[in-house]
Amino acid sequence: MQADKKDIRSLSKEALRDFFVVQGDKAFRGNQVYEWLWVKGAHDFNAMSNLSKETRTLLDQHFVINHVKVDQMQRSLDGTIKNAVKLHDGLVVESVLIPTDTRTTACVSSQVGCSLDCEFCATARLKRMRNLNPDEIYDQVVAINKESETYHNRKLSNIVFMGMGEPLMNYNNVMKAIEKITHDEGLGMSPKRITVSTSGLPKMIVKLADDAVKFKLAVSLHSAREEVRNKIMPFSKNFPLNDLRKSLEYWYAKTKSKVTYEYVVWKGINDAAEDIDALVKFCKYVPCKVNLIEYNPIDDGEFQQADSNAIEAYITALERNKIVAVVRRSRGKDIDAACGQLANKNV
Repeated sequence: MQADKKDIRSLSKEALRDFFVVQGDKAFRGNQVYEWLWVKGAHDFNAMSNLSKETRTLLDQHFVINHVKVDQMQRSLDGTIKNAVKLHDGLVVESVLIPTDTRTTACVSSQVGCSLDCEFCATARLKRMRNLNPDEIYDQVVAINKESETYHNRKLSNIVFMGMGEPLMNYNNVMKAIEKITHDEGLGMSPKRITVSTSGLPKMIVKLADDAVKFKLAVSLHSAREEVRNKIMPFSKNFPLNDLRKSLEYWYAKTKSKVTYEYVVWKGINDAAEDIDALVKFCKYVPCKVNLIEYNPIDDGEFQQADSNAIEAYITALERNKIVAVVRRSRGKDIDAACGQLANKNV
């Protein structure tokens, strides 16, 4: 039965080589299978055309390939693509392809649902059902790369872990997926083109630094005032801004890599002068840049996009203090593919 078979992609190359030796075959056969799985993205043993029929039958007897399936694809008027990705157990996550004139970026999910409780995010309203496995994260990237080649005539250039879930609460699987994505025997992407976004878990940020990761770090900050941040991101009561600051100072000391702060400005919530002053002060702790993100409503009245003069006030204050600030206009709003909107409405 399928349920009794092991997912072959949970095996290392060494384990695959050992399997074939035990079966009386040559160890290099494991190398061939590994290449089919990770470089060529095979979803079926029968696709492994340089293996004998007997070898493919042997694999089918012992293993399954629990690949994901793009169950539904939506294309936005601005070229953004949103995938509803069905997992082998029937659960669904969403991933997004975001094209610009110079790059195509994959926004991938790391969990089914989310463990956190950010009030402004649609995904946070879904309970966390499980972590994604490394191959399920990898498959999202492979699918988006194919769509980039098909619809935009170029390979994927960047990856952001900003989809469903908190990546640092699925730390091991996210790290294994990135290892595969960046390895020559995988997709061979540069880690400098990958950004992992966290809501701000200090101990895990320290772990990232200790593990000497090469990818970029983004933090969903949204307020540098404790009382405001605790209100809009209740989980942050357990992770005070002072602890977050210390972890980011440690990150920069170890990695020398700038931090990106993701920051949405809402009317009546964080658009006052004291909010701006607090952000400027926080930004001075470590070299950073600020992405001011256009808000995408999730059918609620409490959170509304701030007036343009509030955004301008932020930009003026940040630039006066020599802090890089960029306004990010949302893409894919017409298909609920923009930041904070991923919630499986189409499932």
